[in-house]
This record gives sequence, C-alpha cells and structure tokens, in this order.
Amino acid sequence: MSDIKVVPAGDQAVVLEFENRIDPDINAMVRAADYYLNQEGIMEGLFETVPTYRSLLIYYDPEIWDLDKLKESLLGIEEHLQEATIPNPETLEIPVAYGGEYGPDLDHVARHNNLSPEEVITIHHSSTYLIYMLGFVPGFPYLGGMSEAIATPRLENPRTQIPAGSVGIAGNQTGIYPLDSPGGWQLIGRTPLKLFDPAKEDPFLPKPGHNLKFYPISEKEFKAYL
Repeated sequence: MSDIKVVPAGDQAVVLEFENRIDPDINAMVRAADYYLNQEGIMEGLFETVPTYRSLLIYYDPEIWDLDKLKESLLGIEEHLQEATIPNPETLEIPVAYGGEYGPDLDHVARHNNLSPEEVITIHHSSTYLIYMLGFVPGFPYLGGMSEAIATPRLENPRTQIPAGSVGIAGNQTGIYPLDSPGGWQLIGRTPLKLFDPAKEDPFLPKPGHNLKFYPISEKEFKAYL
C-alpha cells in the first residue's frame, strides 16, 4: 500500500487522499478507511465521512481534535486497512427502458461506435458496474466498468433539462440522473426507479462500494412502475 496523505479542507474537515487515479483497488482502500473510521469508538469527534473515487472527506469537531493530532491519528490507520473486513457488496438491479423517448441518443451512440442500437443495449446491460461514489446532484452514481465499445463523447451542447431516471453515457462512463437537471451525457434509456427520495430515512438507493446491474424493460413495463 502506498502512503496516504491528509489535506485540510476548511477548518472542520480534512481529506484522506490515496493514489491519484481511478481504480477499483484504490477505491477499496477508500471504502476500508470509511468503514474503519465509522466503527463505534474508533475515533471520537468525527461527524461524517464522504467517500469519493480515491479519497475520503472527513468532518471533525475542532474542539476535540487539533489538526496536527488528527493528521497523525489518521495516518496511523493505514496499517489497519489491510486487515479491515468491509461488508460484501450488494448488487442493485436497475430496470431500463432503452431508446425512443426514453433514450433519444441511443442511435447516435450506436452510429458513433459502428454498432446497432440493439448491440449497444446488450453491451450496456451485460456489464456489472462498481458504484464508486455519489455526486453532482444527490444520488447520482458514478459507475466504473463500462465497455469501451460503447464509449461516446458528451453532447457538444448540454441539455437544460433531463428527466429524472435518465441513463446516460459520457466518455467511458455511464450514470443515472436521479433528479430533473441539466446535463450533457448521451441519453440511452430511462429507469422508473427513484434513486433519491428525501422523504425516506435513507434517501439514497445506490450505495458507494456496491455493484449495479441494468436490465432492459419494455415501455409497458416502465409505465407499470409509475
């Protein structure tokens, strides 16, 4: 394991940084640190942890922790991360109506990659994706594991309004818009599931560190969810 760094982020947070690359093994260390620090009694005075691709944002109580002492304590956890047993990932299954009004850019993605729309759909839903992190808007999952065979650049002119549940491709990544929002990803389908529901005790359907699988459904099946 390479050395980790602790970088201040304001007066009540620090970032625990691992290697500067997107990689499942690096993300596994982030999740191990997240899991370790959230065990009861390990380190008092930590409010919240937020995992990303290759770092962990940690909010702390400055009345309990001096910055230098916090850095020293966090750097000391590195030896425990190899031993940390993080929970086995669950697999979130996401139904998607591909193409048509739900995926207006499916044909473009197919043409860009010299494929048929049906081949794009098959390639897209055949992969198992790692949920690296949530961001951009609440509940937006950043996924790893998409095939390069369907990679497509973002739109030159982003849309001002994308419907919640839209499944898109941008470069070699795929993701799901949990809310109506602007965006520049190529839309290939839409899920009827709600990824973010602030009325629930746990508002986020996707979880960092878990896996995600898409599966195709018909327009009739899509409407039956509503």
